[in-house]
Formats: sequence, structure tokens, C-alpha cells
Amino acid sequence: MNEFFDSSLGVFVIILAQCLAMTAFVMISLLFLVYGDRKIWAAVQMRRGPNVVGAFGLLQSVADALKYVLKEIVIPASSDRAVFLLAPLVSFVLAITAWAAIPFADGWVIANLNVGILFIFAVSSLEVYGVIMGGWASNSKYPFLGSLRSAAQMISYEVSIGFIIVGILISTGSLNLTEIVRAQDGPYGFFSWYWLPHLPMAVLFFVSALAETNRPPFDLPEAESELVAGYQVEYSSTPFLLFMAGEYIAIFLMCALMSLLFFGGWLSPVPGLPDGALWMVAKMGFFFFLFAMVKAVVPRYRYDQLMRLGWKVFLPLSLGWVALTGLFAQYGWFGGAYVRWAIGG
Repeated sequence: MNEFFDSSLGVFVIILAQCLAMTAFVMISLLFLVYGDRKIWAAVQMRRGPNVVGAFGLLQSVADALKYVLKEIVIPASSDRAVFLLAPLVSFVLAITAWAAIPFADGWVIANLNVGILFIFAVSSLEVYGVIMGGWASNSKYPFLGSLRSAAQMISYEVSIGFIIVGILISTGSLNLTEIVRAQDGPYGFFSWYWLPHLPMAVLFFVSALAETNRPPFDLPEAESELVAGYQVEYSSTPFLLFMAGEYIAIFLMCALMSLLFFGGWLSPVPGLPDGALWMVAKMGFFFFLFAMVKAVVPRYRYDQLMRLGWKVFLPLSLGWVALTGLFAQYGWFGGAYVRWAIGG
């Protein structure tokens, strides 16, 4: 048996099993994320939310998924048929692909890349192509305008997210996500994590993640009063489901990155308690709860306010923080909190 797993076929089987396990985890999580999102929004508005299908409405997401899969796929007569069908698939596949470099515990990762954070940033940046393809292929002005809005928005906030990540990389001295988490493993538990020395950037990263994933209050590409449903307006059935699934998977990915970059990943917040994947999943769930609460309580921005915030506020702040972090790391100020690679965490 050992000889089989050492062979090329055995390695392929192991990698395939890991990919299937990760995909299964993400897709099952997706069902509960949609359910949780709707329940949290309902609780804020003092109503019950999904409560009919299954116990406490837990199977509502499954029923909705089956409805989308069984409905007829309607393709506009004047659309580019091939690109129209390819666009949601591109968004979904790229959203799933980025999870290959996400570690859930020490060694629990499909691809422990030395440039893991760069891989995730590159793949997530490509997701904008699915949105643009969907808007353009629909051959209608409203989806096209929605896709252009989404593209401008995603590109604008990716710049800020990139500079925010650079500050973490300076402190860690590595692009490997496992090493970034190990650098936060200190004697003070919760207070050894990067959220404390990089607190302003943790806040900026969270807000930028909202804009990057088109979540309220930055859901301008889907503003009902202006663009109906934005780039998705001509989509129905399974293609629409793929777009929606890709969006929620990207949101969950941002929750994972928030946990890894600023909140210790799989590390326990209390010294002495065992570390593990459960801590990672719990932190991701907490940040998704914050995403859902923002959706429920914060009013939508105007588009000009959104772009001004990205280019005139977040970009200068994140760029200035990179310079400050480099200065703090160079001289080892604040007890070496900004130079973990030199002092071993």
C-alpha cells in the first residue's frame, strides 16, 4: 500500500481526495452560510426568516439549490451563448481554486505554497473576469453597466488589500500563510496576534473585503433601484446559482484570510489551550457573522462615495502603513512586534 501512495498514481489519488474534501467542506459550509445570512438579517428586522423546510428551516438552502438546478435555463436570444454560459463557471471555479492554499491547521493544506498569499491574491483578482463576461455576454445595457461597476469596484479595493497584505509580509518575512500564522504564535495568546500591531489595517482589510466581494453597504453592482440585479439580471437557474455560490465562497475566503492574517488562524486565543482547525473554523464563522450584521444595519453607499473611499482614503492609508511598518521593522521598535521573522514570533 505504501508503494502505491509513493507512486505517481498514488500521489494523484491523494491530491484528488484532498481537493474533493476541500470542495465538500466549502459547499456544505455554503448551505449554512446562506441560511445564517438570512437568519441574522431576519433577527435584526425582528422576523423569523427561513423556518419551514427542515428543523428550524435548516434545509431551506438545500430546497433553494434544488429549485435553481431543476429550473429551465433561459438564455437571451441576442446574447453570446458560449460566453454567457462560461461566465458563471469562471466565477465559481476561480472562487473554489483559491482555497487550495488555505491552511486550516499546521500541515492541513492542499498546497503549502511559499507564495501562498500571492497565489490567492492572483486567483481572486481573476474573478472579476467572470463578472465582466457575464455583463457583456448578456447584450443588455443594465447587466453591462453593472459589470463595469463591479470591475471598477473590485480593482479599486484590490489595490488597498494588496498594500495591507504587504505590511503583514514585512512583519513575517514570508509569503507562506502557514509561516504567517506561526509568526503570531506568542506567549500572550490573543494579544500576540497581528490584529494588535496592525489594528488600523485589520479594520481597513475588513471594509475592503466587503467592497471586494460586493457585499452591503458596497453592493452597488446589484443596486435594485438602479440596475435591477446588475450583471446577474439576465441569469436564471443553474448559471445564477453558480454566480451566487461564487460570491458566497469569495466572502468565506475573505473570512479565512482575515483569520489567518490578523487573528492567528488555527492558534488558540488562550495560552495552554490546544490549537487546531476548530479554532480556524470558529473564527471564520465569527467574521461571516460580522459580514451579515453589516449587511443588516449599514445603509448603502453612493457609487461616488465608494470610489472616493477606495482611492482617496484607503489607498493613502494602506500605503502609509507599509512605510511605517518598514520603519518599525527596520529598527525593531515596539518590542519587535513588527519584525516577527527576526525574533521568531
